[in-house]
Amino acid sequence: MKRAAAEIAREYTFSDVTNVAGVTYDGTNVWIAAGDTLNAVDPASGKTLRKLNVPAHAGTAFDGQHLYQISGEHIQKVDPDTGRVVSTIPTPEGGAAGMAWAEGTLWVAQHRKRKIHQVDPETGKILRTLDSNRFVTGVTWVDGELWHGTWEEEQSEIRRIDPQSGEVLAQLDMPPGLIVAGLESNGSDTFFCGGGNSGKLRAVRRPK
Repeated sequence: MKRAAAEIAREYTFSDVTNVAGVTYDGTNVWIAAGDTLNAVDPASGKTLRKLNVPAHAGTAFDGQHLYQISGEHIQKVDPDTGRVVSTIPTPEGGAAGMAWAEGTLWVAQHRKRKIHQVDPETGKILRTLDSNRFVTGVTWVDGELWHGTWEEEQSEIRRIDPQSGEVLAQLDMPPGLIVAGLESNGSDTFFCGGGNSGKLRAVRRPK
């Protein structure tokens, strides 16, 4: 396993956000789950451009057209232009934390159950399950690689795992006290990490 210290490239702070849980990227803006709203942030300026009135306390994903937002026992499919909830599916039993979109499906993390499920976005049916030895938070795919965040005993890592076996292939260790709640990639060289109850968003360099 390749292991290195996470290199933090930038830290974003928001005057009106106390918790950043889910994170996703629509190709232009970063969306953060900020509690009572889902906020679009310009990654260049750090400014909040829009807010949708959608309960957003956990993972967020984007399929190229719609946002997906975990809210309690449901995953809501949201129109990003209007904020309208188009449809909902149940979360896997036991709740959900992080979420990503890949291969036409949702990848949903269960924090304390230490699992990542591949989920049918239409029905909520679990198609595949990967096990972890750490609490699992955010999930993201980039260049065919599956990465996820961990958060346990105030220590977080960003891990690349084998999408078939769940074996840990690489790990970036966050500085002590800097947690990873949500996780997303910009599609190339950067991970966006939700900072949980710090209310911050952090950009971490993805290893080449």
